[in-house]
Amino acid sequence: MRIGEIAALVGVTPRAVRHYHQSGLLPEPARRANGYREYGVRDAVLLARIRRLTELGLGLDEVRDVLADDEGRGLVEVLEELEADLARQEAVIRERRERLAPLLAEARAGRLPAEGPVSPELAALLAGLGELPESPMAAKDREILALLDAVAPEDERARLMELMRDVAGSARELYGLLDALADAAPDDPRVEEAARALAAVLPDGIAVELPPEGAGGLADTFFADLAPAQSTAVRRAVDLVATRRAEDGTAAEDGTAAEDGTERGEADR
Repeated sequence: MRIGEIAALVGVTPRAVRHYHQSGLLPEPARRANGYREYGVRDAVLLARIRRLTELGLGLDEVRDVLADDEGRGLVEVLEELEADLARQEAVIRERRERLAPLLAEARAGRLPAEGPVSPELAALLAGLGELPESPMAAKDREILALLDAVAPEDERARLMELMRDVAGSARELYGLLDALADAAPDDPRVEEAARALAAVLPDGIAVELPPEGAGGLADTFFADLAPAQSTAVRRAVDLVATRRAEDGTAAEDGTAAEDGTERGEADR
C-alpha cells in the first residue's frame, strides 16, 4: 500500500501519517525502487492503534509510552490518568454550567446589566440601584463595582456587595452631590457636605485604611478617574467612617468595662 491507501484504510490523512513518522510513532516502511513508501498489514495495525489512542485523548508522548510497553502496563496507567483528567474536566464544565444558568436566565429575561456577565451579588446590587438619571459619577461607580466584582476574591466580593446594598437607597442624592463637585476646588465647602452625606450611609464594615495617593494599585486607579474635589470628598468620607467605627468600638469597650465593674461591686456586697 502507498501512503494514501493506508491512510484511507485506517481513517486518517496522509498528513497525519507523515506526522507520525516525524514523531517517531510510526516507523518508516521500506521504499520501492521508485522511492515510494510501501506499507504492509503490520504498518496498518500499528497506525490503527495510534489512531485509537489519540481519539481517546492521549497526547503523542503518552501514545509513545504506551507503544513502548509491549505488555500493556503503560496503557493501563495512561488510561487511568486520562480518566482522572476527564473527570476533572467534567467537574469544571459542570461548575461553569451552574454559574452560566442564572446569567442565561437573566439575559433571556432582559435583566442582564450592561456590565454583564457579573456575579449574582453585583447583579442584585445593580438591580437595587434601579434606573438612575444620567450621572457621570454613577457611571464611574458602576465601572469600579464591575472591576471589583472581577478581581476580588469570592468571599470578599460577597461581603463588599452586601455592605454596598445599604448605600443603594441613597444613591441618587449621593451621586448628585458628587457630580456637583466635578469642577469644584478641593477646599470647596460642598466637599465636606458630600463627604458627611456619604459617610452617613456607608456601613462601618466599609472602613479601610486607604493607601496614600501615588502608592499605586486599585485605589489610585479609582481616584485618578475622579475630579480633585470628588477624590477629596470620598477619602474624607472613608476617614469619617473609620473614626466613627473607632469611637463606637471604644464606647462599647467602656460600656463592657462599666458592666464588669458593676458586677464585681455587686459580688463584693
